[in-house]
Amino acid sequence: MTMQTPTRLPVYFVSHGGGPWPWVDGMRQQFALTEKEFRNMPQRLAAKPKAVLMITGHWEADAFTVSTAERPPMEYDYSGFPAHTYSLQYPAPGAPALAARVRDLLGDAGIASAEDPRRGFDHGTFVPMALMYPEADVPVVLLSMKSSYDPAEHIRLGQALAPLRDEGVLIMGSGLTYHNMRGFGRPTSTPVASAFEAYLNDAITAPDAAVRNDKLVHWQEAPGARLAHPQEDHLIPLMVVAGAAGADVGHRLFVDQAMCVVMASYEFAHDPVAMTP
Repeated sequence: MTMQTPTRLPVYFVSHGGGPWPWVDGMRQQFALTEKEFRNMPQRLAAKPKAVLMITGHWEADAFTVSTAERPPMEYDYSGFPAHTYSLQYPAPGAPALAARVRDLLGDAGIASAEDPRRGFDHGTFVPMALMYPEADVPVVLLSMKSSYDPAEHIRLGQALAPLRDEGVLIMGSGLTYHNMRGFGRPTSTPVASAFEAYLNDAITAPDAAVRNDKLVHWQEAPGARLAHPQEDHLIPLMVVAGAAGADVGHRLFVDQAMCVVMASYEFAHDPVAMTP
């Protein structure tokens, strides 16, 4: 696809589903809506991204850390799946120049960072990317969460990264709006997941970014917060995305339902009408 004149790209938080589900019979059918929506996401963009910056719920470090590999390896960070899912490949290139730009932006904002030349694609990264860009022709750089999980700090991180939206870089957070391994598949989890997602939706659709960010910082006050996220690793990428969104108001991109829980994905766009196909 020919690159168009750079425009401000939207930012996304996606619920990436369970493990390597697109390659597992039975699971793939459960996530049919997610598959359809991931495949359609590139059509929402006014221009093909020069690169993707991915903040995944499967990578955290003591300091914000950027992947610098030119050819990132694979990270099979799941267990109990069919043997073939441990040889999956998503050969998208890295983008060391983008990694350096990320570190420059963070430095300018007074945010310390590190780099990792060995970090590869976990399933929170390669699942959505393989469906969005199956030809693996869009470079991908990973940015870790900070293991403190401080939501305000991650919102500030996103704010520092916001200029990338005008430079052809698609910023994506990949996690889940519900992530309690003991709750998946239990009917008692359905109202918990729905109530918590309703709180998140109220937050991201707030017309005032300050109100939105305050609600996200205080996410533990939401109904069933710790039942939905006993550990918030899969929620924190949303904080980064919200920071990068700036004044843009969010909305539900889609909501899937699998394993007895809702799993929502969100879009923040500068011009949501123009972004909608």
